[in-house]
Amino acid sequence: MKRVGVSGDALKASEEKVNGCFASGAGTVLFFEDQQCVRDLQKQFPSYAANFPVFSEHGSAIAQYAVWSTLAQGKIGASLQHYNELIQEDLKKQHDLPADWKLIAQMPFGGIVAPAGERTFVPDEGRFIVKGL
Repeated sequence: MKRVGVSGDALKASEEKVNGCFASGAGTVLFFEDQQCVRDLQKQFPSYAANFPVFSEHGSAIAQYAVWSTLAQGKIGASLQHYNELIQEDLKKQHDLPADWKLIAQMPFGGIVAPAGERTFVPDEGRFIVKGL
């Protein structure tokens, strides 16, 4: 685990969460984005160059949701984690991954120990505006 601006109690808490979260699961789906592909698209379509990193994140988010939904349909529990800076370089070395791959998210999965807790959300009013209907 790379210590990137994390020390003391915060580092210990992060290490415990990472080790507990990942070690207690049956496996982990790792989501990477190939940054060379993003750069190639930026060169190919310079008018939209600034948008391609955002589009890449959107594509990854859709993939994460699809995997999560598939696991949930199979009654397999999962969580979405973002310990990217702490573990990316170790993972790339461990799995011999290309240097241009950027870790976006991790999804440990396994048996459901307890149902998910109640979540609260910001009301839709004010977040979404629909005009013209």
